[in-house]
Order: sequence, then structure tokens, then C-alpha cells
Amino acid sequence: MLVVTGASGFIGSHLTKTLRLAGRPLILSARSPIPAFPDHGFVPASRLAESDVEADCIIHLAGRAHVLREASDNPAAAFRAANTDYPLALARAFARKGTRRFIFLSSVGVLGNETAPGHPFTHESRPAPHNAYALSKLEAEEGLKAIAAETGMEVVIIRPPLVYGAGAKGNFASLVGWLEKGIPLPLGAIHNRRSLVGIDNLVDIVLTTIDHPAAANRTFLVSDGEDLSTTELLRRTAAAMGRPARLLPVPAALLEGTARLLGKATLAQRLLSSLELETSFTRQTLTWRPPLTVTEGLARAVGARA
Repeated sequence: MLVVTGASGFIGSHLTKTLRLAGRPLILSARSPIPAFPDHGFVPASRLAESDVEADCIIHLAGRAHVLREASDNPAAAFRAANTDYPLALARAFARKGTRRFIFLSSVGVLGNETAPGHPFTHESRPAPHNAYALSKLEAEEGLKAIAAETGMEVVIIRPPLVYGAGAKGNFASLVGWLEKGIPLPLGAIHNRRSLVGIDNLVDIVLTTIDHPAAANRTFLVSDGEDLSTTELLRRTAAAMGRPARLLPVPAALLEGTARLLGKATLAQRLLSSLELETSFTRQTLTWRPPLTVTEGLARAVGARA
């Protein structure tokens, strides 16, 4: 039996559909029932740790992601409660029940928010979380490793970069929205390099780590294997949508300075800086390669839009 937490989310819904097609027995968990999957067992997230559910493997996708309009008086505490305390409570509860493996979806943000040219993050890079979200993920990783050492339950940690696909929210949704509006964007001369991962490739590596013996107690970086500049990503996404990309060649230094004056430094950092991952350890350890190219992933994500 597999348990998928966060099953109603973007990644969880894609993973659940794939697992259903594969005929894997599932228990789904989320904050509220999931109408799209009425034929599978469901346990509310608030009751999962104390439930009588037994599982061979937990795939933990649930969590508090980046919040655009922060409502919490203590964001750090809110991130820690959702992203650290909750998964550790689940891991301890299911370790006592004899669960074999706990797969934890973390974030490349635990390593930092940018890389220097020619110096990608690797599986040996030292953590350097840059915000409360990334810190909460790192604290969960460390706690899960301690639980694995104490109980013998296997832990697998996956650190993805930006995840794109049909139904994605956040930065990718913003990018698609800009292109759909057809407004000129001052992003035609950006020469950064950023790794990303399509939802189908991410789901595939999660499936691989459910049973792969070499995945036990390992941490994996994952990407599509082709790094793009922001300019290239916009152009290729627009092409997949069947729309023109109206990009103005404004120098990155000018954009960065203007964004800082307007209080948009964080947005500029995401658009202008580099964040590259070197994933040979993942590919070699798991004998894995991304099933889809970036071009194929973007086509599935946005299709041709009139």
C-alpha cells in the first residue's frame, strides 16, 4: 500500500493519476476530500499520523509553499509547523508501524537560491537555505535522516527546482500569463542558466524511488537535463503555446537596478540569476533519465493556444 500526502495539489494530482493507471493500491491524504479520486481510500491530513493506516511506502508531497500574500504573524513558525513538524510526526508514526520507505519532496532551495556561472549545485553541495521555506525543508531532511538512523525506515529525499506542467501555479503560471496577454516583456537579453523539471519527469523519478534499492537513504537532485535562460524559456514556452514572444532586449543590469528601486528584488532575482543543477549522481545511481525533453514537457504543459 502506498500513501500519498498532498494528493490534491499540483504534483500530487499528477502522481496519483499515474499511480492509478499503474494499478498501485493507494491511500490519499489531503486537508479535505478529493472528488477527482473517489475510488481510493482517503484520510484527512490532520488524522493521518494517528490513523490505523499501514503502508509500505509514504510519498510525502504536502507542505506549505511560497506565500505571495503572507497572512501569518509568524511565517517562520508556520513554515516549520507544515514543512518540518508535520512530516516528522508522520515519519515517526509510520516507522512504528513498520513502513519500509518514506519519500520526501524537498526543494533545491535548501542549497541556496542561485549558482555562480559554471558552478552548478551537485549532490555534494552544502546546504545554504535562503528563506524560512527552504530552512523548514532542510530541518525536515535532517530530522528524517535521524529517524531513519533510529528506526531503520528508509528515507529518500528529492530536491527539485522549478516544476512546470499543466495546472502549475507560482512562477510558471505567471510566465504563461504574461505570454497569454501578449504584452511586450523586457526580458529579451537575459543570459542566465536555470534548471527546471517537468511534472512528468518529476513523477517518473518519484515512481522510480518507490522500489529502487539504491534509492534508500539517498538525496537526489532532479532536472530535465537542459538548462535554459529566462529568455529561452519564454521563447520556447510561447512556441509551445503557438503565440509570439514579444521580448525587448533590455540589459539585465538595468532591470535589476529598476526592480530594486521598485521593491521587486526577489522577482528580479528569480528572473535574472542562474540556478543550475548537476544531476549525474541521480542518473547513475538510479539508472534514470528524464522521459521527456524540455520541448516535450512544455508542449504537454501549455499546448497550442489560439
